[in-house]
This record gives sequence, C-alpha cells and structure tokens, in this order.
Amino acid sequence: MESSRSCQSCRSKALATDSDTGNSVCTSCGVVQEFDNFQSHFGGITGPTGTYVRIGTIGVGSVSNYKDKKIYEAQKLVDDFMFKLGLSGGSKSRDVKLLIEKITDGEYGQGNWFPVFVGACAYVVMRNDQKMVPIVEVADLVGCDCYELGRMITRVVEFMDMKLPEFDIVNSFERSIKNCPSFSHVPEDLIGRMLKQGIFLIQCLIKWFVTTGRKPMPVVAAVLFFVSELNEVNAKIEDIAKELHVALATCKRRYKELLERLVQAARVLPWGKDVTVKNIIKNAPFVIQYMEMKSLTNKNESFESFIDIEGLVGDCLKKEIGYGLDNQVCSSSYFEIDHTSNLCIDRFEISPDCLALIYSNHLNEISLAKANAEENHDRGRRENLDLQLCGDWWKGKSDLTKKLVLKEVLEKDVGLDVMPPSFDKACLDNEKRLEKIKAAKLRIQRIMNPRIAESGCDISSDSCVPAPENPEKKKRKKWKADIDWEDLIIETLILHNVKEGEIEKGHYNALLDLHVFNELP
Repeated sequence: MESSRSCQSCRSKALATDSDTGNSVCTSCGVVQEFDNFQSHFGGITGPTGTYVRIGTIGVGSVSNYKDKKIYEAQKLVDDFMFKLGLSGGSKSRDVKLLIEKITDGEYGQGNWFPVFVGACAYVVMRNDQKMVPIVEVADLVGCDCYELGRMITRVVEFMDMKLPEFDIVNSFERSIKNCPSFSHVPEDLIGRMLKQGIFLIQCLIKWFVTTGRKPMPVVAAVLFFVSELNEVNAKIEDIAKELHVALATCKRRYKELLERLVQAARVLPWGKDVTVKNIIKNAPFVIQYMEMKSLTNKNESFESFIDIEGLVGDCLKKEIGYGLDNQVCSSSYFEIDHTSNLCIDRFEISPDCLALIYSNHLNEISLAKANAEENHDRGRRENLDLQLCGDWWKGKSDLTKKLVLKEVLEKDVGLDVMPPSFDKACLDNEKRLEKIKAAKLRIQRIMNPRIAESGCDISSDSCVPAPENPEKKKRKKWKADIDWEDLIIETLILHNVKEGEIEKGHYNALLDLHVFNELP
C-alpha cells in the first residue's frame, strides 16, 4: 500500500507498510521510515498501546509499575523502622506490617505522613504487647514531634476500634536502666540491685499519687538519678533526661517531689526532725529500710522494731557518717555522748554495758575507716553516705520490688500516707483565696466606713456602732496596698453580693458572667 508521504531518503512517494513490524518502508530504495509507527491512545490507561511507547513502564523491558514500586519502597521503609526499634525479624514486625496492610487495604503509601503512620502502628503493637516504648523516643526516630505522632496513634486506635492498655511505668523503668548509655559501665549485679530499688521507689510514688496525671518518663528519669546517687554511680540528670528524650526541668521537678516524700517518710527516725531535702541521700538507706520492712507487715510497729539499733549506734560512734547534716560530716553535737543526759540510752533502753560493748566492737572498724580516709584523701571529703560502712541495708524482700497491680500497691503500708499533690495544691489555693477575701472585705470596709474600720468592728455586724470622731486625735494614716488582678476581681464579686463560698472555688469567669456582666444593660 502506497502512501502520500515522500521517502526521507530518495523523496519517492512509493511507501508501503510492513505487515510484521508496522513500519513504513520505501519500495524504491528500501529505507525504513523513522517515527512512523506511533499510535495514539484512546480510552485512558486501558486503551491500546504503541510499539515503543507503553503506559506505566520505567524503561524498555521493565515489567514493574508504579504500584509495585510504591509497595516496595514502603516495605523497605517499614523494615528500616523495625530494625531501629529492635523488632526486625520477629513476630512483632509481622504484626506491624499486617496492621499497616489492614488499614491501607494493602496500598501502603508515600509522603511525609507515611513514616508517622508506621511509627504509630509500631507504637500500638508494642503497647498492646506491654513493651513500653516512650512516645517521645518513637517520635524522635520518625522525625516528628510527639503531638503529631499522638494524633496519628489516636486515629489508628479509633480506626481499629481498640483500647490501649495503661502505660506500664515499671516496664519502662526496667527498659530504661538497661538501655541508657549512662549505666552501660555499671556491673550487672549492681544494675539488678538498682532495678529492685527503683521499682520499689516507683511503686511508692504510685502509692503517694506522684505519678497521677503526670507524664511517666520524667518520673522514671528522676528515680534513675536517685538510685544512681544512692549507689554512688556516676550519672548526671542532664544526661539521663537527654537519653530518655524528656524535659530537664520536669525531671528536676519530679526529683524534688521524690525527695520531699522521702523527707516526710523520714519523720519516724529518731533524728527525723533534722532530715531535710539536702541531706536525705545520707538518710535514705535507713528510710528505705524502714519502708521496706514496713511493707512486709500490716502491724503498727515502731521504728525501733525494724532498725538494728546496735548497728545504728555503732555507725553513729564511727564519727564519719552524718545522718542529719547538710554539708558537715558528723560535727553536730547531736551525736556527742553527753554524760549528763541519757536521752538516747533511755529511749532505746540500751544499758551502759551494752553501749560499751558496742563501742569496743567498732574500735577496729574506726581505725580501718580512718586508714581508708587517709588513703583516699586526694579524692576529697566524702559528703554522701558510705554504704559499705553502714552494712547491707537493702534486703529486697518486699513485694514492692516486683510488679504489682494498682490495688495491691495502694494496700501496701510503707509508713507514709499522703494526699495527691494536686489536692494539697488545691487546699493551699483555697486558703490563699480565703485570705484574699478577708483582705478585700477590709479594703471595702475601709473605704465605705473609715471610722468602723479604724475601730476594728466588722461591717456585717449590726451591733457595731462607730465611735464619735475626735478631731484632736485624728491622724492621717498612710496605707499602702499590694493587690493584683485576683484581688480586684474578688472585690468586684463581693460588691455584687456574691457568696463567699462560691468565690472560694475560684471560678472567676463564670461568676463574672453570671453576676456582673449579665447585670449590664
């Protein structure tokens, strides 16, 4: 079949179409015509394809398409995240992939949202398996903030119609102490000792409501730093906070709350009135020993029934350990033996012969301690409690060193029962508001009835009669007020006859809308 087109070589119009290849060939010179076999497509992707141009191909001879490439890249990304999370090659990695396939209907995805989605699915799977990975750690690995990852986790949970178990702070502490680089150089036996002590303290904090309504990881960091100080492990709270991806200020606040609770628990000690936040580390072995022994029984027993008084007096006689001192080492007269006062002996019912025997038994230990102090003089003066001199105070026999449910933790007695910090703060704020209400009433009384205010009478009492004014004794008193916005609001509410009981609750916006702004025309 001849064509109306001319040959590209000889300009002849004798062109014919080859039935095998579909190319145009010149019948006079035999030259195959280039770019003459293109076929346009009709009907979208499902339409006919050309000889050389095909839809969905990457190159000549390739059989992969866009969907296969997308799934391949997504699976590669999932495997990379599973390896970084330590879940590669296990059943949890398969569970994460199955969850991703179920939510996306096997389509996976691409874009900035997909790594966040993979991190959310991994967090959900690990949370259901009681492997507590902090959300901040997953967010740091994914490359987003914890709030964005939290929103994605919420969407995954709602889509799957599941309920995540509560965050297990005990498992999180165990994982943190084993994975933190700050404790990589610590021997394994000491790590086991610190682990039991930390679990004991964390469950005490649960009983004391310190973890209620708070982020759990700063509490874990605070307990890690405390047990490191207790066991003389060189670790800094700044490094621990950075390794756990938590705010340093929050960790320090939880650490201070832990010290304050231990100070309250130390009130049962004979020197409990001298224990402060600054020297609680020196007293912590005896406080924790008392708490541990107290948790083993429900009887109302005293401190003397739990603590080895003989060893305690012996430690006091060593003149090296300060139990109630801030920056001094046993320089207080509290530990001096006064022959005119036998309060310590009478309290513990120790006879003079027994005390002399205790003293003689520790003479050799005193000389040994002095030799060690001279040998380590270049290291500086010891400020912390020497645990070896005090003996093995940690027994680890309490059930609180194991993971317990919340009901069992609350039933345990550790020698201290306190209310939640939020409740204490609410009571303190209520007292402050009561004082502000009284001050506001006095200011109003001073302005509306100056003579009654000077006489000290209450404006609300009917029996109060103002005294006659004496111009000779009348003196102008200077009064300087230090008030803030809350005082002004309270004055306004009092002037609008709002009850004091409602003002004490502190819902100022609701009271202003109800009693002040509604009265405006």
